[in-house]
Amino acid sequence: MSQPDLIIFDCDGVLVDSEIVAARVEAEMLRKAGYEITPEELAERYAGLTFRDILMRIETEAQMLFQASLIDQAEARVDARLKAEVKPIEGAARAVASIDMEKCVCSNSGSERIAAMLAKTGLAQFFEGRIFSSRDTPSKRPKPAPDVFLHASKTMGAEPKRTIVIEDSVHGIAGARAAGMRVIGFTGASHTHPGHASMLMEAGAETTIHRMADLNAVISALSEWSDDG
Repeated sequence: MSQPDLIIFDCDGVLVDSEIVAARVEAEMLRKAGYEITPEELAERYAGLTFRDILMRIETEAQMLFQASLIDQAEARVDARLKAEVKPIEGAARAVASIDMEKCVCSNSGSERIAAMLAKTGLAQFFEGRIFSSRDTPSKRPKPAPDVFLHASKTMGAEPKRTIVIEDSVHGIAGARAAGMRVIGFTGASHTHPGHASMLMEAGAETTIHRMADLNAVISALSEWSDDG
């Protein structure tokens, strides 16, 4: 295809290094609730999911029940830790600034958290008025549902097949692919693990990058090559 209509960035683990911060808080809460898991295990298995969906999956897998109040408690504690600790992904500002195309953010995080993280890391200037949270879509269905991607592309006037998404999680890639979009996998955040790139490729990413410095060149390469065959 020629130049894409739209470039969509996931937020957590792509623009800001927040996944491991959230995983540390959530793993601690799960251990106190009786489920043993490390932050690294949680990030590897559940990155990209809301904490509500993580709890639901663990309840099914481990045949146990959690108190519903854990969700609100986790939200508050994660927000506090992110406010103090979140940092931008290395090279993200330069990479985003160098992309002379329409761009936006699609995330499972709430819009207030996204805005706060982007503001703290100096990235808000690139996405003013172009932040899409799955919680604000008509369906409110989070990734891996494609809804937030489709909502963003419609709002931005872009064709899904002419949209490229940058994602760090299997669940995010599944949502983008279900929306009919092309995906670049990103493995440069602190929660990256051995086998991360392979997992993203298996989920449907066309390629992966470990450095934001490589993003623009990869977008250009994909623009010259269509995966329609």
